[in-house]
Amino acid sequence: MSLTPILLGLGSNVEREAHLTAGLEALAQFLHNIECSPVFESAPVGIKSGPFFNFVLLAETDLSLHELDRRLKHIEADNGRYAPNRKGLPLDIDVLTYGDQVGDFDGLILPRAEILKNAFVLWPLALLVPERLHPSVRKPYAELWRDAQIDQVLAPVPFQWRGQQLTP
Repeated sequence: MSLTPILLGLGSNVEREAHLTAGLEALAQFLHNIECSPVFESAPVGIKSGPFFNFVLLAETDLSLHELDRRLKHIEADNGRYAPNRKGLPLDIDVLTYGDQVGDFDGLILPRAEILKNAFVLWPLALLVPERLHPSVRKPYAELWRDAQIDQVLAPVPFQWRGQQLTP
């Protein structure tokens, strides 16, 4: 079985801890070797809402990109993402990278552009995988974060999953 390394971004602004924990539990059913960044609180970007909790995770998968994306949509749906009367964004899970693939894969653009635009994605990546290279820019995430000029304020928040402190 061949495993592909992936980076996912998770966020929630509704019952944040509960939805992120539910997302992690669902992901743990089919991803391997999950490692998580610290969790940060951030102001919303592009929508009017309450503050978000965001983090990124590194894992490995034996699923195709299409099947991975399909399962992520199901997890989001199970957490109320597509409910007609939802308030806020209960759970958002984005594929940031899938191996070193670059391009448009049936509408899924990789690597995800938000990596270089949003502090709540780039800073956690710099902490989790500082030496890993961004697939298209080919620079380490720590260097990209150091050189970033992103005007967003983040605050680390206490968060634990399965007894492990994600944010010290």
